Amino acid sequence: MAEPQAQGCVTPVTESLDSRTLRLERLLAAPRAAIWRCWTEPELIKLWFCPAPWRVTEASVELRPGGRSFVLMQGPNGERHPHHGVYLDVVAGERLVFTDAFVEAWQPSNEAFMVGRIDLADAPGGTRYVATVTHWSVAATERHAAMGFHEGWGVCADQLEALAKTI
Repeated sequence: MAEPQAQGCVTPVTESLDSRTLRLERLLAAPRAAIWRCWTEPELIKLWFCPAPWRVTEASVELRPGGRSFVLMQGPNGERHPHHGVYLDVVAGERLVFTDAFVEAWQPSNEAFMVGRIDLADAPGGTRYVATVTHWSVAATERHAAMGFHEGWGVCADQLEALAKTI
């Protein structure tokens, strides 16, 4: 006999994290400290964060758990795509976790899409770079993959590496 479910309990999610996660892993031939700076300094974010011909025209960072992040991407025909978010975890030089579920100060966004995680570790020849994006649903994961997650984030990783080599 099945046990009765308590009133008000949330039914557990049956989708696995794997079905809601996209991942890009690379060895970047650049120092970890430089890659960290590229992810955390607004003026550097503007130089690599989106694939050309798109560009970042505004960026701001409050680098602390609960701190606000903002990136405005602009397309070649004047399209504007703002990215508001909040940092969930910051381990200097090693890990950055962020989400678009909040826009600032724990104020919920209109539509939560993902939690992103960047992990950096020293490796022979450079830095092991792992970008992991977990979505709120399988449909959001599939939508992000169809938008070109691997291609777009791959181009951005190339741009990140090229910039990090110069600083």
